[in-house]
Amino acid sequence: MAARGVSRVLGLLRAGQRHQSSRFLCTATRQKNTGQSSEEEQRHPQNEQKEETSSAEKLLSEEKIKLEEQVKEMTDKYKRALADTENLRQRSQKLVEEAKLYGVQGFCKDLLEVADVLEKATTSVPKEEITDQNPHLKNLYEGLVMTEVQLQKVFSKHGLVKLNPVGAKFDPYEHEALFSSPMEGKEPGSVAIVTKIGYKLHGRTLRPALVGVVQGGH
Repeated sequence: MAARGVSRVLGLLRAGQRHQSSRFLCTATRQKNTGQSSEEEQRHPQNEQKEETSSAEKLLSEEKIKLEEQVKEMTDKYKRALADTENLRQRSQKLVEEAKLYGVQGFCKDLLEVADVLEKATTSVPKEEITDQNPHLKNLYEGLVMTEVQLQKVFSKHGLVKLNPVGAKFDPYEHEALFSSPMEGKEPGSVAIVTKIGYKLHGRTLRPALVGVVQGGH
């Protein structure tokens, strides 16, 4: 009986140890699983935060590139607008200056006819007749000469100058050739005769001189 009781007690002790070990293993396993879950839960928000930050930085970078391109485009347009405005200002200023210089061009052309008449009048008077014995003719002639001189002064004041190119090289921009013929002692291509005086207004040919040109030899 005593041996049977001892055997029973030992069996109960072994069962308690097995139960205790089982409880310990369950607890350890539960703690381990709980720890992994907690660590995963901690890592998950961090990963999401990193992804959101990376996405935001990418969007900001793309937006920055777009803004830089827009700024560059607007800067180029602004520079072109400035250049166009400056060109327009310069052209307008040039037109105004030319209008001031050449605005009297039509009026000057009309006055050239008056100068031509005065010149013909003075050159047509026989020089031998201009004496004290012909005071009326002499006074008339001197009055015509003074008028012609004064008219040329007015022309010069306003930039209108004569073109009398006798002996000069023929220039198609300033001269109009009426004829050409060989002439001894004259350089070929030069102006031999001026049949009508020309004029320039501020360096621009207003009326070409009508000339005869020396023909070149072959």
